[in-house]
Amino acid sequence: MPAFPHTHPPPLPPPSPSILLLLQLIRPQVNNHTLLEFTQSDEDVGSLRVTEAMLWVYVRRLPGARHHDPSESKTTLWVFRIPPEDTRESFGKTIVINPEKDKGMVQELLDFKDKMDGIVSECFSSSDKFVLALKEAFEHFINQRLNKPAELIAKFVDGKLRAGNKEATEDELERLLDKIMVLFRFIHGKDVFEAFYKKDLAKRLLVGKSASVDAEKSMLSKLKQECGPGFTSKLEGMFKDMELSKDIMLAFKQNSHLGGTSMELNVNILTMGYWPNYPVMEVNLPSEMVKYQQIFTKFYLAKHSNRKLQWQPTLGHCVLKAAFPLGSKELQVSLFQALVLLLFNDADSLSLADISSGTNIEDGELRRTLQSLACGKARVLQKMPRSKDVNDDDKFFYNKDFTNQLFRIRINQIQMKETSEEQQQTEERVFQDRQYQIDAAIVRIMKMRKVLPHNLLITELYNQLKFPVKPADLKKRIESLIDRDYMERDKDNPNTYNYIA
Repeated sequence: MPAFPHTHPPPLPPPSPSILLLLQLIRPQVNNHTLLEFTQSDEDVGSLRVTEAMLWVYVRRLPGARHHDPSESKTTLWVFRIPPEDTRESFGKTIVINPEKDKGMVQELLDFKDKMDGIVSECFSSSDKFVLALKEAFEHFINQRLNKPAELIAKFVDGKLRAGNKEATEDELERLLDKIMVLFRFIHGKDVFEAFYKKDLAKRLLVGKSASVDAEKSMLSKLKQECGPGFTSKLEGMFKDMELSKDIMLAFKQNSHLGGTSMELNVNILTMGYWPNYPVMEVNLPSEMVKYQQIFTKFYLAKHSNRKLQWQPTLGHCVLKAAFPLGSKELQVSLFQALVLLLFNDADSLSLADISSGTNIEDGELRRTLQSLACGKARVLQKMPRSKDVNDDDKFFYNKDFTNQLFRIRINQIQMKETSEEQQQTEERVFQDRQYQIDAAIVRIMKMRKVLPHNLLITELYNQLKFPVKPADLKKRIESLIDRDYMERDKDNPNTYNYIA
């Protein structure tokens, strides 16, 4: 049944309070913030349909609208705008700005977008003007808080792609990724998303926590289609490294002399430029592990003599076979957890200092490792005195009474919460990358133009750079390049720059 079948609609009944409230949005003076304020009500899309359809009829009857396509009438856009004198925060902006909403921000934005899409589609026939107004609304308020939405979207994707996520089928996950990409298009700081996404992807791949290779590659394809191959080249390189590592390990096992040993070795060969930077940590490995490392190094360098291997234990993991009095078990643990447990093959009890000297694990990492082994759900070690924290004078004991109904037990490492310092380090890496990109863009423009006034240079930079940047930051980079003799100020006009060949 057509929504508006009459050329000259019959008189409308007196407007209800809901209509009057919505009509308040139709004002001739509007600002540039396309913010769907009326959605703050508790009504769902279904209960709003009649109200907004009636409002659409009203808009069609405004002067000048009757003889034109309603979607072309500027008045129709006013439905989606807040009057300048309305000082209330928009619903969308409230989701983004409030740090207390960070945990559920992305899901709230997805739900809000679904609701708005339903209103635009079912109440306003997906009018191009309304679709554009909705897009502008989200793009405006999602960027009111720089960097954080991009970071949280990346972490939200990580949660959905991580193994153990049983919330959705493959088809449902694919649809969710499509919706996430809609939010991704709105954010300006896409390089911030890339930095956090890359860090989380590395953990999923190296620790084997990716729920689906197909879903991972689907997300990668979506990012590539949206941002181009330059954005995803390092991410694709990470997948390539994992595939090549499988081939290398197959050849190693076919040609090595490890047969008959009690240990199985698997190595991932990572190209340094593709992966996040991890701190180099020299730990004390058991002699058997060192032996197999040396065998693999000899095998690999025989085929790639011009390369150098740097062993990185941070994300290593192991399966230990443990013989407890109450039954044998297999323990899935991190390399650090394995190094600690192997010390108890030769001792029933050890102090924190003993374990530290025996493993050479960094103090903070060691304390978290001991917490996971002695204070978690699967307590293969006991600690005296009993407490949730690891203190300098604590003693640790092999738990001879350990039992568990499962044969293979995963002992999760205590993850250090992302501190403000770590957060700052990631943001600083993004900032440093942006500086390099700004410098390269300035040099590229000046090399082509040779001479350019300051204002025109700034304009060209804004056209080329794909991330938000302040004029003051651009000015600093220009001054830096002048100091390094890439360019100079014109002697007759200080507001003009000359390129130095």
